[in-house]
Amino acid sequence: MASLFSSSPILNAVAYIPSNSTVRRARGFSFAPAFHFPVEFNRRSLRRSFSLLRAKSSGDEEPEEFVEELRVPIHWTEPSKALEVSEWLRVTLNKWLDDEYCPEDANLEISKVASASFCKSLMEKQMEIGEILLKMAKDLESISYKESFHGAFSSANAAVDLIIRRIEQEM
Repeated sequence: MASLFSSSPILNAVAYIPSNSTVRRARGFSFAPAFHFPVEFNRRSLRRSFSLLRAKSSGDEEPEEFVEELRVPIHWTEPSKALEVSEWLRVTLNKWLDDEYCPEDANLEISKVASASFCKSLMEKQMEIGEILLKMAKDLESISYKESFHGAFSSANAAVDLIIRRIEQEM
């Protein structure tokens, strides 16, 4: 399962597709000016979605009916729910990191920073998963990963994957 969380900006069923060829550089990372996160929750339509993504990368246009922006539910932005969901993320991410790699002190720090970043995003009414991911990765850069199996983006990617799974469960 560790292969699902690489350093590239891809989340299980979420793909990073720049809207045009203009790329900007910030702190050594390349970013396209716009992000689209197509998501299909139905496993059968997921195959179709990936074939559409390949068509998009070859220059063909993707039909809008198959594209869905992934957002957290609006009720998660209520302060009590934001605290509840971010605490759930802290516990769940720490357990996932311990199970997937090995228990280490960095896992606790990663889960605390990711949880705090997620809570802050929700309190600021930020609902788009892509924006939450980028903010979380930036916040996770404050941690030292010298003696860890993780990196900032792979940790944020794992956290966002858990968030997506929770969204799917609540649907």
